[in-house]
Amino acid sequence: MAITAAMVKELRDSTAAGMMDAKKALTETNGDMEAAVDWLRTKGLAKAAKKSGRIAAEGLVAVSVDGKKGVAVEVNSETDFVGKNAEFQEMVGKIADAATGVADVDALAAAKIDGKPVSEVITDKIATIGENMSLRRMASVEGDIVVSYIHNAVVPGMGKIGVLVGMTGGDEGFGKMIAMHIAAANPASLDEASLDQALVEKEKSIQIEIARESGKPEAVIEKMIVGRMKKFMAENTLLGQAFVVNPDLTVEQAAKDAGATITGFVRMEVGEGIEKKEEDFAAEVAKAAKG
Repeated sequence: MAITAAMVKELRDSTAAGMMDAKKALTETNGDMEAAVDWLRTKGLAKAAKKSGRIAAEGLVAVSVDGKKGVAVEVNSETDFVGKNAEFQEMVGKIADAATGVADVDALAAAKIDGKPVSEVITDKIATIGENMSLRRMASVEGDIVVSYIHNAVVPGMGKIGVLVGMTGGDEGFGKMIAMHIAAANPASLDEASLDQALVEKEKSIQIEIARESGKPEAVIEKMIVGRMKKFMAENTLLGQAFVVNPDLTVEQAAKDAGATITGFVRMEVGEGIEKKEEDFAAEVAKAAKG
């Protein structure tokens, strides 16, 4: 596979590796971007420890809480201008409210808003605003207490990052602090038991290769891996993370001190995992002006 300058740039942007190292990684992995990041990490050449999909799609995340259930929905648009449009915001808010009564995104698309299915409401809005839109996903949390939080809200209840926290015990004030922590720290799961085991095994294999590059004996490597995986779990599970409000405590300990048990959470960020063609700001303005 031909390795292009754009591929090298993308890998450098995501890992902070040198140009030649990035090119070699792509060559060694036949252009597989994800495998190239892992290759760089095993060689100690990737300065960025985490990978994430480029946040390219636009739109809004909205949250809504009805009693013991909270929902978050993502509605995408082509440009950020539409996310600031009052008509679009009103529609997204109504979709979020409708989501509290359904189980999944397919049911949400069929749910009624003012007598029309959500799918038709979106189609109508495409016609009036003149830009493609889509209902991408929804997620829900239930608990004795459900708290929502929007980071940098554009209007109440919606913005670029939405968080829901389900708890038993504690109070809404503590729940709000946990939600803010989740927005900032982006944990992969609630605890070790709910962490994707494929992700765990992949990280373990990478750490083994990194340790072997050091030339140390296998017995020493085994001890190194135990410590590194313990650190990985602490960094990637909500309960294991250092609480941003008081880094001397883990989130789990902070919850115990507050008399709360965190039962679940959702963190939804606009466009995560979606890639689209990059446009410069002038081109985006020109596109919006044409309608």
